[in-house]
Amino acid sequence: MSKTKSAFFCQSCGYESAKWLGKCPSCNNWNTFVEEVIVKGSDKKEKDEWADYKRDGKIKTISINEVSSAEEKRILTQDTELNRVLGGGIVMGSIVLVAGEPGIGKSTLFLQIGLQLKDVVTLYISGEESEQQIKMRADRIGIASENFYLLTETDTKTIFQEVKKLKPQLVIVDSIQTLQSPFVESGPGSISQIRETAAELQRFAKETNTPVFLIGHITKDGNIAGPKILEHMVDTVLQFEGDRHYAYRILRTLKNRFGSTAELGIYEMTGEGMRAVTNPSEILITQKEDALSGIAIAATIEGMRPLLIETQALVTQSVYGTPQRTVTGFDLRRLQLLLAVLEKRGGFHFGVKDVFVNIAGGLKIEDPSIDLAIVCALLSSYEDVPLPQLICFAGEVGLSGEIRAVNRIEQRIAEAEKLGFEKIIVSKYNAKSLPKQKTNIEIVALGKVEEVYQYLF
Repeated sequence: MSKTKSAFFCQSCGYESAKWLGKCPSCNNWNTFVEEVIVKGSDKKEKDEWADYKRDGKIKTISINEVSSAEEKRILTQDTELNRVLGGGIVMGSIVLVAGEPGIGKSTLFLQIGLQLKDVVTLYISGEESEQQIKMRADRIGIASENFYLLTETDTKTIFQEVKKLKPQLVIVDSIQTLQSPFVESGPGSISQIRETAAELQRFAKETNTPVFLIGHITKDGNIAGPKILEHMVDTVLQFEGDRHYAYRILRTLKNRFGSTAELGIYEMTGEGMRAVTNPSEILITQKEDALSGIAIAATIEGMRPLLIETQALVTQSVYGTPQRTVTGFDLRRLQLLLAVLEKRGGFHFGVKDVFVNIAGGLKIEDPSIDLAIVCALLSSYEDVPLPQLICFAGEVGLSGEIRAVNRIEQRIAEAEKLGFEKIIVSKYNAKSLPKQKTNIEIVALGKVEEVYQYLF
């Protein structure tokens, strides 16, 4: 008989201790230890259920010069956005963790991707939904596949027995927090269970060269649920973001051993599933007939992709003693900094005004190059004068009121030109490095916020 005992685990980093501690000695967080029942005994773990179809290969030491540096073999999906985010497709033997809020569309997206891979035997393991629920969603998506198989099970021993029979080429687990290993006594979702089940799936992926997608939950703080060690064990970590009240979702790379972490994919949630958005700039800019004040278009970079986004500002007389500062999709402290610059360097009295700023489309932007667009939207609303419709902005604003240069300006200009803009205002320090070839867009290079105000108003 195995001996049952309990141990204490840090919820942040997975550190194990025999007794409760107030402060974790590994990650220095306070009050993170929880008690869990574990099994430590002389019982040997049964051999891996998938052992019969491991790839051949004896373990031996090898010189690095003997290792061939060929490209990793990848499965290309029909989803161009996922291919981009993963660095060019699904790498064989990789293990990918996908996290996001409840209801954001994680299960829908990966059910859709599995159904689209009609030549790849795909096993979709669900610990949260029944076969009927998944079938209803598949019918809504409207894609049929003979090579797509469902398994509603949470016990890893049973899962690997089914895997051994089916021999899938791709495994999707929804979700890792529902799985339970028979070798650990604690309940599903506990730190020791997540760590053990993820380790079993990692061994399976590496030894059989089968790619595995793990769908994970996030906590109310926005962090991936479970121990931090889960993110270290996997090859790629993807975050699925977006506001459930908006149609658009962003798939962002947080970690990628096989490609860049600067990529992102944009999706639109529709009644037939997730639609990849190949040209997001056209969607993120509202097509208006009337010229309205307080709206400016910013040329930003999200990951490796240039985007044109609409920034909206509303400046009104403050009714109460303390003026309001409300932002959506932008940093509140950054807005206060820009208002202080306009007050000090431009003489505009924003101290007695309520200010509201919104990034259209539900996006959250951290790129400082949208400063100039925010400033121009604020000035447009302050003066109640609309900006010209075919003009956009790319520049960071410094504390002295100067317009600072931003990176990858050529890509921003090319994106603005592609969408039919006639002018783009950039920093004069950027203009020095621009190539001399003729473009169809007029590049206006200015050095200070006061110059921008005089140019536009």
